[in-house]
Amino acid sequence: MRYLTAGESHGKALIAIMDGCPANLFVTEDYINLQLFRRQQGFGRGGRMKIESDKVEIISGVRNKLTLGSPIALMIKNNDYENWKHIFSADECDITQKTVTTVRPAHADLSGALKYNQKDARNILERASARETAARVAVGAIAKRFLEELDITVLSHTVKIGGIYSDFRPNHADDLESADQNPVRCMDENSSKLMIEKIKQAKDSGDTLGGQVQIIVSGMSFGYGSHTQYDKKLDAKIMADLGSIQSVKSVSFGLGEKYGEVLGTKSHDPIGYKDGKFFRYSNNSGGIDGGITTGENIVVNISFKPIPTTMKGIKTVDMITHQESISSKERSDVCAVPAAGVVCENVLAITLMQTILETLGGDYMQEIKQRFQKKKEIIL
Repeated sequence: MRYLTAGESHGKALIAIMDGCPANLFVTEDYINLQLFRRQQGFGRGGRMKIESDKVEIISGVRNKLTLGSPIALMIKNNDYENWKHIFSADECDITQKTVTTVRPAHADLSGALKYNQKDARNILERASARETAARVAVGAIAKRFLEELDITVLSHTVKIGGIYSDFRPNHADDLESADQNPVRCMDENSSKLMIEKIKQAKDSGDTLGGQVQIIVSGMSFGYGSHTQYDKKLDAKIMADLGSIQSVKSVSFGLGEKYGEVLGTKSHDPIGYKDGKFFRYSNNSGGIDGGITTGENIVVNISFKPIPTTMKGIKTVDMITHQESISSKERSDVCAVPAAGVVCENVLAITLMQTILETLGGDYMQEIKQRFQKKKEIIL
């Protein structure tokens, strides 16, 4: 299974094409729209969320709410395009307006403009924008539906914002079902209040904040991924796919960076055997050993840098005049960490769907569900 996205932040629409989805998967626009709605929530979001109310239109690949096995085309219209069509259009438009030459540090502005020989960074930032993640969430919603059919749950929560940590330690994905009810998707009420206050302070000072989310995947059985080649290791693929999300700067599993603080005998998960199954007494590895799932929960930690667009600006130069300046101000979020957790859930769901289909094959859901169950029953 593969997919592509297209579209710019202020263009007509975002487009996604998903190829290789098996037939007979129950999918509705309402289900996809729920994931898009989740992506737009969270304390610290900017003015764009007041304009857009993302709704998907399924263009092809689904009939009577069941996938056909043919490519699925999805479209999400940009409501703000009406305010930009005289500036950002495939036809003749006024390219002298809304130009960006005072490039933002930590954004694709300058590196993209140099690579593609552009005098206006607008031609780069429109595609580099995190607005693109709406298309990936739409594809990820279909992947989530696929995983639900196999009783696999993928949920996230906020672990850290601006140096404020959550003390909540989930044991299962189901522990995170109420995360969306919190403004910053933090399961620790006291930490949540401190995070909100931190975001308010950053907004008042014209700054931005980053943080960390954690994803728990429950129900993924053993034996997915492989040790045989670098590009077949599931943890490596997860790192690559999550690392491609805007503002992500690190991805780790289980103990993550804390592995550097403890002895091997204290950090590695002892193995047991009961009722015909192997199990781990702990899950410091985050559910993946040697690039292969162990059957324990997959635990992924993702860290995000603060958003590069700040209202107070950052020291830079004008890429045309080369004069010192302050970075340009685009409408942006103060903190997108809560929403980013939803994006990561859906991107990870795509990765897991791809891995399951690669391992099991199958052209329609009934066939895949039978194979998934049969593989779970393998014992030595």
